[in-house]
Amino acid sequence: MMAQKPTMRPIAVLAAALLAGLIASPAGALEGGGALLQGLDKVTARISSFEAPIGADVRFGTLDLVVKRCVKAPPEESPESAAFIEIQEVRPEEAPRVLFSGWMFASSPALSALEHPVYDVWVKDCLNVKSDGSSGPR
Repeated sequence: MMAQKPTMRPIAVLAAALLAGLIASPAGALEGGGALLQGLDKVTARISSFEAPIGADVRFGTLDLVVKRCVKAPPEESPESAAFIEIQEVRPEEAPRVLFSGWMFASSPALSALEHPVYDVWVKDCLNVKSDGSSGPR
């Protein structure tokens, strides 16, 4: 009998490691009040940048995006922003369909990407980043 291969993909392991380092860093990740996203419409070849406040529905084509959390590494660490995003496709006379729910990383957009035939969406940065107050005035 053959040994079974682990079911967790190497990319998922890397994503978990990056996320664990970002969120649980000793200096503490900085929380953002939203995310700066970029989207590509593959049909028209147009790229759009748009802001998505935490918890607000943002529309891009037939997609509804909701950013649940955005975290950014402190300035003294390697630059990284990550956002937990839920993306649904909403079409007339059809029930919304969840296409993506998870973390997207600004430094590695292909690591955890939306797979859609018409649209690409990726994280550029966190907005309105709040420090924990321990670093003094900004």
